Formats: sequence, C-alpha cells, structure tokens
Amino acid sequence: MSERDSKAEGISFHPATPILRVANLDASVRYFVGVLGFEVDWRAEGVIVSVGRGPCHIFLSEGDQGNPGAWVWIGVGDAAALYDELLAKGAKVRQPPTNHPWALEIQVEDLDGNVLRFGSDPLEGQPFGEWLDMRGARLRKAPGGGWTRVPSG
Repeated sequence: MSERDSKAEGISFHPATPILRVANLDASVRYFVGVLGFEVDWRAEGVIVSVGRGPCHIFLSEGDQGNPGAWVWIGVGDAAALYDELLAKGAKVRQPPTNHPWALEIQVEDLDGNVLRFGSDPLEGQPFGEWLDMRGARLRKAPGGGWTRVPSG
C-alpha cells in the first residue's frame, strides 16, 4: 500500500448533491415541492435552494452553475408507485416505468429540461424495454450486446 493510499483510507465521502441550473427559482421550487414531492431544506433567496425528499437532496441554482439539460439518477424503493404518484400530480413524464438491466426506471423532466431518472430494482423475468436518450431517440438492447436505435415512425 502506498503512502497516498494509506492517507486516503481515512477520508469519508458523503452522498453527492447535484446542482441543477434553472431559469426561475420560485417556479422550480413550486414544481419540485408541489409536483415531485420534495421539501425545501434551505434557501439563499434569489440564488440557490436545496430541496430534498428522504435522503435525496438537489440544489436548484437560478441562472448559474451548470447548463439546463442535466441528468440525475435517483434510486427509489418503487419506481412504479412513484410513477403513479407523479403522474397524478401532473409531472412531465418523459418515459413511463421501463424495465432495464440496471433498473425499473422512469424519466421525468423539470421545467428547464433537466431529466430526473428514478429507478428501483429491475423486474425479474420481465423483458427489457426501450431506453430514451437525451434527444428522444429510442434504443433497444441488441441480442448480441450493446444497443441499437429503434427506427422512428
């Protein structure tokens, strides 16, 4: 073990908190709280707000710190139940619950086009569905491995 590895062993990491750039902080907070079920943790008025739901926290920054269109993965206990909740509240669902090798996942957009990918354990014994990329193209798991584009239309 090197001296550097020895020093690194004492360093602990905490959960990452993504920072999403938004155009209108108040409107974004209303969406995250009223539609997505988050609560306000703290705010620096007109600059940045921390919203959280359980152990998940996201910073919303008005006009700063990043570019709209960011993607965030959020693990949840039951993606299908969350989908029902968010759909009933008017969330902008980009892709409904879809089974993938890594998770049963839904994609939801915020007001600025940032994508929240909520996922829970994949469904055993169920086929895998298509995955929706950032441009809206659909991809399908290829029989030999990898992914292939699904023709549109």
